Amino acid sequence: MSCFMPHVTTSRTMASRIRSIFSGSVGNLVEWYDWYVYSAFALYFAPAFFPKGNLTAQLLNSAAIFAVGFLMRPLGGWLMGVYADRAGRKAALLASVLLMCGGSLLIALTPSYSQIGVAAPVLLVLARLLQGLSVGGEYGTSATYLSEMADAKNRGFFSSFQYVTLIAGQLLALLVQLGLQQFLTPAELYAWGWRVPFAIGAAAALVALYLRRTMEETDAFEREAAPARTAGRPGQLRILLQHPREVLTVIGLTLGGTVVFYTFTTYVQKFLVNTTGFTKGQATLVSFGALGVAILFQPLMGALSDRIGRRPVLLFFGVGATLLTVPLLTALGQAGSPGAAFGLLLVALVVVSGYTSINAVVKAELFPTEIRALGVGLPYALTVAVFGGSAEYLALLAKDHGVETWFYWYVTTCAAVSLLVYWRMADTRTTSRMSPE
Repeated sequence: MSCFMPHVTTSRTMASRIRSIFSGSVGNLVEWYDWYVYSAFALYFAPAFFPKGNLTAQLLNSAAIFAVGFLMRPLGGWLMGVYADRAGRKAALLASVLLMCGGSLLIALTPSYSQIGVAAPVLLVLARLLQGLSVGGEYGTSATYLSEMADAKNRGFFSSFQYVTLIAGQLLALLVQLGLQQFLTPAELYAWGWRVPFAIGAAAALVALYLRRTMEETDAFEREAAPARTAGRPGQLRILLQHPREVLTVIGLTLGGTVVFYTFTTYVQKFLVNTTGFTKGQATLVSFGALGVAILFQPLMGALSDRIGRRPVLLFFGVGATLLTVPLLTALGQAGSPGAAFGLLLVALVVVSGYTSINAVVKAELFPTEIRALGVGLPYALTVAVFGGSAEYLALLAKDHGVETWFYWYVTTCAAVSLLVYWRMADTRTTSRMSPE
């Protein structure tokens, strides 16, 4: 007979929810800082890891490894999703931050190509594989944790902090870049300065590990998923396959969102240098300023979804991204000043917030508790690996072949596919499979 005693759920105070959400969110911030530092500093470390060539060729090599990191995300989504649904959300979040720490430390310490030859890019690939495994597990577990920890009336608002901290991690990466650009010469940044942000990330991950140790487990897991693991049940993947409609919905609503998001947040900095002709410093300032304003729209859109529903907010993104991507990228490529580029990028990021602010809670509301972390994480990670991870590479490849505008239409097509999904799907605010706590 099992010695497991049924968990008695007590009503959480708002202060208790906020403390737990804060602890989870800070760890999320650090993880995404580590992830985005790679992209933010690729302009500086690409020559250190790859043979000499023109800027676009070096960026293609670093972008290819960026995409390789994405290939590990489905494995991370699967392993961490299963672990989170069996051992708990907290345990999985602790494991993911440890993996990210290891990946960042490895990049910080890896010698250059001139010192160890081909071993340098090999170690860089290994580091990105560790980080991809970490981020793949982080998303689904974090989305599940924040959604389960929030109360039903404010679930959209509180779960939006996943992307608040995700964008904050990106801002922190850009802030570190701006600081290093001010205090180090370009020669120093190319020689060794690019290693500093990765060392900062590894140290910050240890702080996140400490904070996550103080998190509370969610009532939903302890009440429903934890007892089930002692009763014997089929494998997690088999259970997931019992929800094909939900899995396909996650893939469909993620497809356009991830391509548009990575285009206007990760790739845009290189775009502003490589296409528009801005300096690296100007491109960093434009990205930082636009993201700094856009972060405010995440909780606003999340709270709006708690009032009017999830579907109208997703439709705002789908329609906006389908109609505006080509004109916005065309105008950005011809922007005559950083101010003009800032305004255009901000418009794009406001549109993107219709997806980023609520995609986590929408996915979490699709699945029952015992399969939620895997159901959110695995199909999302597969979609991001194929489409999000390749976006930057495809953009640079199109430019390298003189057909850059083809990429604009590719992004538009992906957004249009997701728009069709948003149009046909039910509003998860009213059909949620999460308990009304």
